[in-house]
Amino acid sequence: MTSSSHSDVLIVGAGPAGLSLAISLAQAGFTTTVIEQQSEATLAHPAPDGREIALTHPSVATLQRLGTWAGLAPHEVGTIREAQVHDGPLGQRSALQLGTQGTGLEALGFIVPNHALRRTAYAVAARTPGIRIVTGAQVVRVATQSTHAELEYLPQASAGAPSDGPAPSPQRLQAPLLVAADSRFSATRRQLGIGARMTDFGRTVIVCRMRHAQPHGGVAHECFGYERTLAVLPLPNDPQEGHALCSVVVTAGTADAGALMAQSPQAFAATVQAQLGDRLGPLQLEGERHAYPLVAVYAQRFADHRCALLGDAAVGMHPVTAHGYNLGLAGVERLTAAVVAARSQGHDIGNGEALATYARAHHRHAWPMYEGTNAIVRLYTDTRAVPRLLRQLVLQGARRLPPLQAAIVGQLTGKAPVWAQLARS
Repeated sequence: MTSSSHSDVLIVGAGPAGLSLAISLAQAGFTTTVIEQQSEATLAHPAPDGREIALTHPSVATLQRLGTWAGLAPHEVGTIREAQVHDGPLGQRSALQLGTQGTGLEALGFIVPNHALRRTAYAVAARTPGIRIVTGAQVVRVATQSTHAELEYLPQASAGAPSDGPAPSPQRLQAPLLVAADSRFSATRRQLGIGARMTDFGRTVIVCRMRHAQPHGGVAHECFGYERTLAVLPLPNDPQEGHALCSVVVTAGTADAGALMAQSPQAFAATVQAQLGDRLGPLQLEGERHAYPLVAVYAQRFADHRCALLGDAAVGMHPVTAHGYNLGLAGVERLTAAVVAARSQGHDIGNGEALATYARAHHRHAWPMYEGTNAIVRLYTDTRAVPRLLRQLVLQGARRLPPLQAAIVGQLTGKAPVWAQLARS
């Protein structure tokens, strides 16, 4: 077995969170090795997967600091100027309207395709000194020792060797700190002995793009139907043909989602159009539909001696509040700050006490958001009479309470969490 120990930090997972951390640490003077199962070509040119990521203002500031925001094309950055929340059929009750009045901001947030964030993160990481990216690597073992963390992986050639050939030879890496950033179903987290609380909502989210006849005006719609939830997010116009585009997110029970995926493109567009109440005129499917099961994840702890969790490996959010990736970028900032602080004080960056600062701060930020999101999901997917009445009262109350509206806007923009806004009010 070949062993190498030339990095300060090992990162498992070359998604946007893992690569963003590698860039952030490199800017702070640390060296990193990122281990990824996918190929270099896939990382450099990721295929569209239907997911559009809503970004808060602090998240955009982080991406600008990392240098990845500059790699986005103009047609890849959409602006959300207003959000409307509807309960039941559209038009039956007044919507909760959330805008930027009184905030000094021009937008609630921004929306960028997931594959564009992946592409730009890899492009910057690949050219940043101090970052080594090992692709086509299958991680077979991770462990933490008193003096270092270690990782073993099979290179692509070994992983694809014929079964009757010689046994593949793992490569071993070691570093003071190992970070798991390999999805909400993280195998690395499990090998580190860190459990996670998982909430399977028994529902599926369908995501796609649609073209429409009427301009969206930068308005996002969240439509809580009694059987399905529909989110419509404003996108930039098509760069070639100029027609208006939106991102459509349908959340439904598993059986219902299967039926929706089986519909023809025309029938599916008509279904969405009916729930949206013709707000955007005739709709037409643009590209493919993608379906994802909805499982939320919250790790039992975010750090331990010589290891830390980041992104979905730490917290995998339900997408209804659109804060999953924003939470991952906040984790990048906090973990970088903790490691820099440890170094400046002459401490071992993998020491459990140094990492506990990150874990505590990230938990304080993530836990209310995670529990609040799950509470919203439970309330707005319960079809019984009492929950229906309660959700109507919540929305109507929010319409009549400006401080509560300001708190929600603060959460959407990322400028202040709901509880902080309410305390000030």
